[in-house]
Amino acid sequence: MSDLRDWFAGRVAVLATMHRKEQAIAPLLETQLGVTVSVPPAFDTDGFGTFTGEVKRLSDQLSTARLKAEAALNCTGETLAIASEGSFGPHPQMPFISCDRELVILCDRQHQLEIVGECLSTDTNYRQQVVRNWSEAEAFAAAVDFPHHGLIVRVDETLIAKGITAADELAAAVTTAIQQSANGTARLETDMRALYNPTRLKVIAQATEHLLQVISQTCPDCGCPGFREVKRWPGLPCSLCGTPTLLTMLVRYQCQQCSYQQNRQPADLPPQADPSHCPYCNP
Repeated sequence: MSDLRDWFAGRVAVLATMHRKEQAIAPLLETQLGVTVSVPPAFDTDGFGTFTGEVKRLSDQLSTARLKAEAALNCTGETLAIASEGSFGPHPQMPFISCDRELVILCDRQHQLEIVGECLSTDTNYRQQVVRNWSEAEAFAAAVDFPHHGLIVRVDETLIAKGITAADELAAAVTTAIQQSANGTARLETDMRALYNPTRLKVIAQATEHLLQVISQTCPDCGCPGFREVKRWPGLPCSLCGTPTLLTMLVRYQCQQCSYQQNRQPADLPPQADPSHCPYCNP
């Protein structure tokens, strides 16, 4: 069975970014995989969708990350690419809390591999607010850690300025927006592009760490990295009465190369469910 670094060490990994994501991703990949991370010059990821709305994302989050990676491979001629894609909105289990879901994908044409890391985090300053004066704008800016995090100013849906990181720039944009607005308001938003949002960069790093964890899971049969989860079955029994619950009882992992499969109990859950999850004990 081959050593994991035999698959990647000494290779160039092109990173599909124009927003300095290499700051979060490159050190981890270079240290753990032995690759050299390279950002293609003048690589434009805005064509795949923008957070500021000028270009709508035409596909889902994973497909968009895959398209970015494939474009980086096509324009460089390399065989190994990394791309990431973020999404912001209400937390799926706690809709009153904002969250950041980051995906980092590795595409390896040499070995025909696609491996994905993910992080869902509530550590985000994703916010927006309509303001009527500079005092309200200043309070919003302080709440989202400006100027360490950039801001966007709009009049309704019309963009006035983005990537704002200086107080005088913010004041000028807010003044312009209020003057142009029919109702004397400006809409402020956090700029969620990675180069303007250090908090997001941290979550991208966490998704990269998860990618490395998935890569390190090798197939027990052929040693291929990325022995990944493909299916889950609910039914973990209640520890008090044995009734099946909605918690995962079994996870199936599968190899991308030899299609070897293995069913395992989930490592992140005990062998039995707490009665609080039981439809009989806690109806």
